[in-house]
Amino acid sequence: MEDKAQIQEAIKSQGEVVRKLKSEKASKEQIDEEVAKLLELKAQLGGDDGKNQFVLKTAKGTRDYNPKQMAIREKVFSTIVSCFKRHGAETIDTPVFELKETLTGKYGEDSKLIYDLKDQGGELLSLRYDLTVPFARYLAMNKITNIKRYHIAKVYRRDNPAMTRGRYREFYQCDFDIAGQYDPMIPDAECLKIVYEILSELELGEFRIKVNDRRILDGMFAVCGVPDDKFRTICSTVDKLDKMPWEEVKKEMVTEKGLSEEAADQIGQYVSMQGGKDLAERLLVDQKMSRSKQACAGLSDIKLLFSYLELFQVTDKVVFDLSLARGLDYYTGIIYEAVLTQTGVAPPPSGAQNGASAEEGVSVGSVAGGGRYDGLVGMFDPRGRKVPCVGVSIGIERIFSIMEQKAEASAERVRTTEVQVMVASAQKNLLEERLKLVTALWDAGIKAEVTYKKNPKLLSQLQHCEESGIPLVAILGEQELKDGVVKLRVVSTREEVDVSREELIGEIKRRTSEA
Repeated sequence: MEDKAQIQEAIKSQGEVVRKLKSEKASKEQIDEEVAKLLELKAQLGGDDGKNQFVLKTAKGTRDYNPKQMAIREKVFSTIVSCFKRHGAETIDTPVFELKETLTGKYGEDSKLIYDLKDQGGELLSLRYDLTVPFARYLAMNKITNIKRYHIAKVYRRDNPAMTRGRYREFYQCDFDIAGQYDPMIPDAECLKIVYEILSELELGEFRIKVNDRRILDGMFAVCGVPDDKFRTICSTVDKLDKMPWEEVKKEMVTEKGLSEEAADQIGQYVSMQGGKDLAERLLVDQKMSRSKQACAGLSDIKLLFSYLELFQVTDKVVFDLSLARGLDYYTGIIYEAVLTQTGVAPPPSGAQNGASAEEGVSVGSVAGGGRYDGLVGMFDPRGRKVPCVGVSIGIERIFSIMEQKAEASAERVRTTEVQVMVASAQKNLLEERLKLVTALWDAGIKAEVTYKKNPKLLSQLQHCEESGIPLVAILGEQELKDGVVKLRVVSTREEVDVSREELIGEIKRRTSEA
């Protein structure tokens, strides 16, 4: 009884949390999360028969997609895939789970986010964390040395979900990669061109593509006095500069990672720098940076990259940003990240040295990222043969969140079906005629629909067309059957015209192609 009283008390206080959030008009996701906790507590109480009630909900960090959301999703996928195909990519697929050892040691500090599957007496397996490592395994296993491929599939991370910002535990990735031995920076520049095209076509708003190079970062760490064994861990900390002000990043470097304050201050001077080809030229003659062969090689490649980006006409959106780190261990050269910027959203964090100035706009989230990973395939090859690779991953969930918000804000109706014409009847006992006509339309490749009632009311059929956005109605009546015609109605204007049965298919195709 005491346990029951404790649960009832917990239910009472959780109920107050939910009511408070509702009164404060908190986000739907936040309220849903607290409601789910409340339902779980109620389920613990159980029903009168003492059995626990089963709470119907999706697992933490996952979600369902309704038809409207799926229509938006399919439109986004279509834009992205057509861009990938325009650039000559082919597609592959790989299993949703891999051998655990395939994924181990490839993601640095993020390895703790990998979902391990329960050992059931066979192979030790994990759900894939991204599409890049499975791609490298695929290349090594099949001895492929050059391919331009795209892959769109779900990946899994035991992250703390922030669903309002498009962060989930199960989510799609859209990857484009070029594998093969080519001249420097040409494939890398094309990857940036692809990001530019996709973000421009989706009309998400203003964006910037930040670029850097792992060799520049490593060279910078070396000349600033970072010990070799701390490069990767300091790199992970620098990667947080888009989320934390410099003071906090510096504090983590010094107090948690054990870096000297002097080294951290020197890093701080460099990571505040942004520019273009001019910055690369300046750093090549910088007193400290010029001492690192690694950094100079990276800076020369950045210069070359910008010359190709000028030819691709994308330099207006690309910025060389020394604070960009990208925490994954497998990057070996150029790295990049696209962020949406929105002027006047909020001031940048106080003391942040890496952010853009207020006039340039405030970053509202990363929507694409990638880089060069020349050593990853060699990790899987028995002889260690390397296949140079460069690629980009489009942050599709973040894009979905933005597109959904835009659809909610605009009055424009999102169509969830592609039906072009509804076959309707004006009188009773015309089911057979409707089914014959809809069959003829389907056979002609026209997207058509018919209601599943023998004697539907014409008004209800027309209302269905208006609600669903179906543009045309083919109306059958006894008079139309006698005259060998069909009354074709345009739903938006309510204009009606009699069309002969022979010309109906051609007329529907003409009208729907014009729409």
